[in-house]
Amino acid sequence: MSFVRRATSTTAGKILSFLGVSALAGLLVAGLFLPLAVTGGATAATGQKMIEEFPAELREEPVSVPSRILAEDGTELATFYAENRKPVELDRISQEMQDAIVAIEDERFYEHGGVDPQGVGRALVTNASSGTQQGASTITQQYVNNMLINAGILRGEERLTISGTKTYADKLKEMKLAVSVEQDMSKEDILEGYLNLVLFGGRNYGVEAAAQYYWGVPAAELDAAQAATLAGVVKSPTGYNPETNPEASVERRNIVLNSMLEQGKLTEQEHEEATNAELDLDVHRESTGCISASQAPYFCDYVTHEVLSNEAFGPDVESREQLLNRGGLEITTSLDTGLQERAQESVEKTVPTGDDSGAGASLVTVEPGTGYIKAMAQNTTYDPAEDTDAGNTVLNLNVDAAQGGGNGFQGGSSLKPYVAAAWLESGRSMYDMVDASQDHWPAGSTFKASCLEGGSTAISEEWKVNNVIDNMKREMTADFGLYWSINTVMVNMAEELDLCDITDVSTRLGVHRADDGEPLNPANPSFILGSEEFAPMTQAAAYAAFANDGEYCAPRSLVSVKDTNGKEYDVGAPACEQALDPEVVAQLNESLTNIAQRNAEETDQPDSVQEMPMGGKTGTNNSQSSTWYIGYTSGLSTASWVGNYTGLRTLADVPINGTAHEDFWGSTLAGPQWFDYMGETAEDHPAEEFRTPRDSPFEDPGSRDRYATGGDGTEPGNEPERPGDAAESSPDNPEADSPSDSGPSTAP
Repeated sequence: MSFVRRATSTTAGKILSFLGVSALAGLLVAGLFLPLAVTGGATAATGQKMIEEFPAELREEPVSVPSRILAEDGTELATFYAENRKPVELDRISQEMQDAIVAIEDERFYEHGGVDPQGVGRALVTNASSGTQQGASTITQQYVNNMLINAGILRGEERLTISGTKTYADKLKEMKLAVSVEQDMSKEDILEGYLNLVLFGGRNYGVEAAAQYYWGVPAAELDAAQAATLAGVVKSPTGYNPETNPEASVERRNIVLNSMLEQGKLTEQEHEEATNAELDLDVHRESTGCISASQAPYFCDYVTHEVLSNEAFGPDVESREQLLNRGGLEITTSLDTGLQERAQESVEKTVPTGDDSGAGASLVTVEPGTGYIKAMAQNTTYDPAEDTDAGNTVLNLNVDAAQGGGNGFQGGSSLKPYVAAAWLESGRSMYDMVDASQDHWPAGSTFKASCLEGGSTAISEEWKVNNVIDNMKREMTADFGLYWSINTVMVNMAEELDLCDITDVSTRLGVHRADDGEPLNPANPSFILGSEEFAPMTQAAAYAAFANDGEYCAPRSLVSVKDTNGKEYDVGAPACEQALDPEVVAQLNESLTNIAQRNAEETDQPDSVQEMPMGGKTGTNNSQSSTWYIGYTSGLSTASWVGNYTGLRTLADVPINGTAHEDFWGSTLAGPQWFDYMGETAEDHPAEEFRTPRDSPFEDPGSRDRYATGGDGTEPGNEPERPGDAAESSPDNPEADSPSDSGPSTAP
């Protein structure tokens, strides 16, 4: 569109020649505006000197245009704007609208060269006789003025406009630029630019946005009465706003219609019909921002945080926000609308929005190999009017505090695979035996931590660790201990290791605290059992590395960003690195895939789901207020969380969606929620088999017969009895002493 083209880089830097204003106009202007120069603080230089000092070119900046956030398939999720504007070309603006604006704002528009001597003379006489200060701006001058306002806003200048009470210098500058513009642009281009820039009340800039807002019609269909109404608003966008001041608007409209009649733009009959017409408003309000997102409002919120924190979009947050609201960005994201719809259905099916339990449910999916976020859902309504009882909140349950989330949730046994990975990296095997009989460590007990001063860390209080399943404080394989999520196995494994090696694994997998972004602290051994608090997205991205032979990719939402001129912003490529050796991952996956298949069986998933190559792990914190199931296929990694997001109040025995659970584990709702969602993805996102480990004592590495043995893989035995359907371990004593302030999460 010409007005956009001339307002942006295609003419940037071009020096516009100034051919001058007639001597008569110059004299009139000097007489008209000299008092303003005195009161407005202009310098004492002569008018001619001022003109020579002004730049000859019109400052050009991108015209403020709404930005759009799109899903990967192009579906519009949300728009952002400071000025509601929909630029259109002149042939898409009705002739009635063109005639109306010219009739009331600049009747000699097609005759003058940017400055109208007659208009200046009339203003001079009026000012001299009445003592008022009447302007004489042509449409071209107003176009220039609006361009300067736009540029000033984008540049963050304190003096955003040269409209209103102008100095001598202001007016001369405006006139000079107007004449220059007339030499470079056609009348049609100027009128088009003006009609796309000017404010028509509220935040409706440009005639197309205004027509859509007030009547729900395109600018091409504006009739005489509607066109005159909009043309009348220009003089006072607030005073003549038809929505808020209808009587004043009609009065002003009729003045415009009278001018159109006098200038031969309307017949007597057309004039009479338009004058007698009702305003007949049909207001179509367009909300801006994530609150009006068509779907995935929390993902939308995450994307805005991504943009506002990315230096590619400006040197500071303020400039990035200006760009988002005014730069006409087309932000294409990684969101899969199909997955998002399924995820949202699953969380609301698990815990309905506004459920009396107050429980939260969330799902977030990350793509292995890229880190692209494919879905982000939770069972609350995105609403700044916080009312958690009604399920209204802008708190994003899936992300860190810095990205619009909270302080995260204790991970429980979902941290155990990181301990197992460090065990494998040390050269040990998942089939090595572990003595899990020790269940308490006296105050002063030390754990090796080579990265800390002194090379170790000591606990200040006695640490007692218990298991849900009886008779598990004995010798067993690491594989058996992870499968049944035995706490004493994991702590004894960690005692044989270096805690810093475990935190090194978790750091390479991007695991960090949700509140401050800091990695796990080896000084507090309770992290082994998940006492630290994480965002679900952190866990989904970490487990995605298990799905992709140990390659970790940082989560990301931006695929591409460009503005209305086609400028591409550098959003970078997926940030991936080999975090774990593929053989380590292959051995770990052997255990995690068996865990996932067992959970699928216990939740009565269809055969197609039970046979799907997948891995996963449950998790529950001490108070049973935070439960997890984090699982993955080769194509998708998803963290499923169900818990209390307003505190540590237990959800055991609390009716959720009408049903209370005596014990509330990761397998209670978080696991079924994961299967309900991921089981539907198989057709569109097929899963491939994971790498088979090189060394295994079993002919069939995927066989789970060994989990019904004593744990050494050779001696037959009976499957352990577990309480209810819990597929994990938790403390016999939830109030067990802890070496950390938050308490060791000895529940999985």
